Amino acid sequence: MSKGGRKQAQRARGKVAAQRPSGTVTAQQARQKAAAQRARARRAETRRRALVVGGAITVVLAVVAALIAVKLTRTPARAASATTDAAVEQAIASIPAATFNAVGAGTAAPLKTVSGQPELSLDGKPEVLYMGGEYCPYCAAERWAVAAALDRFGVLSGTKFIHSSPTDVYPDTPTMSFYTSSYTSRYLAFVQVEWYSEKPDSATPTGYAYLQRPTSEQAALISRYSGDAFPFVDIGNRYVVSGAQYLPSALAGMTWAQVAAAMRDPSSAVAAGIDGAANMITAAICKLTHGQPASVCNSAGVRAADGSI
Repeated sequence: MSKGGRKQAQRARGKVAAQRPSGTVTAQQARQKAAAQRARARRAETRRRALVVGGAITVVLAVVAALIAVKLTRTPARAASATTDAAVEQAIASIPAATFNAVGAGTAAPLKTVSGQPELSLDGKPEVLYMGGEYCPYCAAERWAVAAALDRFGVLSGTKFIHSSPTDVYPDTPTMSFYTSSYTSRYLAFVQVEWYSEKPDSATPTGYAYLQRPTSEQAALISRYSGDAFPFVDIGNRYVVSGAQYLPSALAGMTWAQVAAAMRDPSSAVAAGIDGAANMITAAICKLTHGQPASVCNSAGVRAADGSI
């Protein structure tokens, strides 16, 4: 092409470019625009995934917090399953005489009378021997009655509030353990043997770890009078409790404080079982203390229970 022809072609291309609409996108601009769109899409997807993950984490944390809150407020709460509670101890120790009198024998099962054996005593005082296991639901029920009766003759302290086994019948029955308790009284002695704990142990006869070992004499008593069944309460070798005097189901779903409060209400099923059993145990003890203290042994509730033991 001649020099003049080339100049003419260049002028033609310039004219075409000048005539191209201002909004027309070149191939390079199109590629740049597409790349920018893809970048924005990637950023949007990243933000979406972050929101999804963050939302999931928030939901998980909310569920965990709710489960923790439910666990802390559950009644009864095994998380607090070994604790002292002076207020509950005091509530048991201060059940009004009018409540015991109104209940009488209540719905409790009677004691068994035994004879032909030397009287059980310690330091010159009649002895009340309790034998049981912390895992045991029937022991859980009977301890309330034993504690209420003992408090009428002295001071029971240092009890640890626990629950019976969560996998046995009547699971998680609220109760106390006598393992760490102490008792002072001018009228009688109290000896406690929590033979087994709440801790599982497949190597023992009950499937729970040993806590206290009975003496050979104590083992002979539970074997003779109860066939090694828990709970066992020997009142001076004259009266025996073999098995709970009322069903642990009466305490289902209750806290320790609720049980103690119900014991003070003579119209409650709890009082009918626990206070009735406590009146019977009290009446048996009164026979060994020769009616002392008179304010307890001569009360209407104890006299009513006396005819049922």
